[in-house]
Amino acid sequence: MKSRIPLATPDADLVRGMAQFSMSQKIPNGTSNANDWKKFAYFDEYRYTRNLVDNGNDKYNLMLLCWSEGQGSVIHDHSDAHCFMKMLSGSLHETRYEWPDSTTDLNQMKAIDENQLKTNDVAYINDSIGLHRVENRSDSWKAVSLHLYSPPYFKCQVFDERTGLRNQAKVTFYSKYGNKKTYLYKQFKQLHEFDV
Repeated sequence: MKSRIPLATPDADLVRGMAQFSMSQKIPNGTSNANDWKKFAYFDEYRYTRNLVDNGNDKYNLMLLCWSEGQGSVIHDHSDAHCFMKMLSGSLHETRYEWPDSTTDLNQMKAIDENQLKTNDVAYINDSIGLHRVENRSDSWKAVSLHLYSPPYFKCQVFDERTGLRNQAKVTFYSKYGNKKTYLYKQFKQLHEFDV
């Protein structure tokens, strides 16, 4: 697949280096401290949540994702953004997929890798690496992950695993800057069926 890493990225060398890693690579990291992030952690009983921590002057989005037991995303892309992820608490299971071939009939999507991310693991993905789905497979423990997306994106493509068909989904926030807003909650609930 053709690389989608923008050449004009200010930190192009860092991004090119990170592109060599998949979600299974371990990158040197520090230890998570819940006191640093718990004010941003909002959970929902029905869906995992995206909680905006910082918008980086519109150059990136830093988000805390909170996953209750058994919750997961749909298969999705990252709209040509770079995604750096650190596990702060619990563990998540990531399944990476090939891009579906749009020139053929409907086919089940092909999984190409699976990885378990545990507390303090750090990972990276972008669209040139593939698509993915992330899940908290635990039936007794919540999980919290920190995500940095650069550039920020507000919609992405979601994929049906059985057919490879894609739809566009709007990316929403459950809370912003540690404050849960009622109108954001209602917007989140309305979009849940196509939300990633």
